[in-house]
Amino acid sequence: MDFKDDFFKKVEKKTKVDKNTILNLAEKLQKGNMKDENTLREIIETLSKMTGKKVSKEQSDKIISKV
Repeated sequence: MDFKDDFFKKVEKKTKVDKNTILNLAEKLQKGNMKDENTLREIIETLSKMTGKKVSKEQSDKIISKV
């Protein structure tokens, strides 16, 4: 097991978020257009699911308007 796998296993154990979800989110953040509303909504939705916190449409709208 290399360092990266060990790291992701520790993160997954603490957060219940698997390696693929983390890597997919990182890719969206790197390659996504942060000025595109759809990209931002996808990221907000992904983070909402990861954290188990519901984000209302009004909250999403506020976040997007700030970005």
